[in-house]
Amino acid sequence: MCGNRSSEIYLDLFTFTRSPSSLSGKSKIKRDPDAFKKPVFTAEAGKQIRTGVFSMTENKSKKSAPSEPLQEYDIPDNRHNFDRVWALLKAEYPNAKPSLNYSNPLELLVATVLSAQSTDVQINRVTENLFKKYRTAEDYAGADLRELEIDIYSTGFYKNKAKNIKAAAQIIVERFGGEVPKTMEELVALPGVGRKTANIVLARAFGVIEGIAVDTHVKRVSRRLGFTMHSDPEKIEKDLIALARKEDLDSISMTLIYHGRKVCQARKPRCHICVVKKLCPSSIIFIGE
Repeated sequence: MCGNRSSEIYLDLFTFTRSPSSLSGKSKIKRDPDAFKKPVFTAEAGKQIRTGVFSMTENKSKKSAPSEPLQEYDIPDNRHNFDRVWALLKAEYPNAKPSLNYSNPLELLVATVLSAQSTDVQINRVTENLFKKYRTAEDYAGADLRELEIDIYSTGFYKNKAKNIKAAAQIIVERFGGEVPKTMEELVALPGVGRKTANIVLARAFGVIEGIAVDTHVKRVSRRLGFTMHSDPEKIEKDLIALARKEDLDSISMTLIYHGRKVCQARKPRCHICVVKKLCPSSIIFIGE
């Protein structure tokens, strides 16, 4: 900025570039890939960030451990703060529960499979009529595939979802007498059912707590909070289980999902209103357009 010392206010958390495709002249913000490799999560660093002065040359000699594939940047290990963060989030979202509508295990299973890449509001619109038309596993197993695709079209990825629901229903009828199985091993063997869906069904339908359902929100929030360095949902689940009390496992997923939807959003986190910003190693200043 004009070659004077005011350039210091540019935190080394960002480099500013102008996108070639931005015809409107709006500046785009690009993260410095080395920004989070620095020990920014300290009292002094926090003071520097708040006052707008942060050296762009300090700590250059420090080397960080190589990051895993698919990891955009390294975030300091913050597992020691898990209990404090969890207490704040639990108080912020005291009634964090799934908003999918269902009345039995089969409906929950179908609704959860449909919810991938869609919203709970949209799924509830679809299942309001779907659950009246298909009441048993036999109904889904014997459904015309094209007709089922049309029935769930608005949920997205309807072809794969319809195929998986029909195939899963056939297995449920043939192997489990039309009843949704009650173990993790049996559930994940069904087409279209992974650990996330299985965890939801086991916990909500049968009261069996096997683990934590890890969706895109849980993955993003837990990584930003410094509770895991992994990208793989199963590894993230193991990391969170190791930190949490068993009685909290059922509510952790929905709490992190709520926080991810309302505050810790993917493209533009709302750090200024976040209840855990003082404990979060990823809490930074986001500059609006």
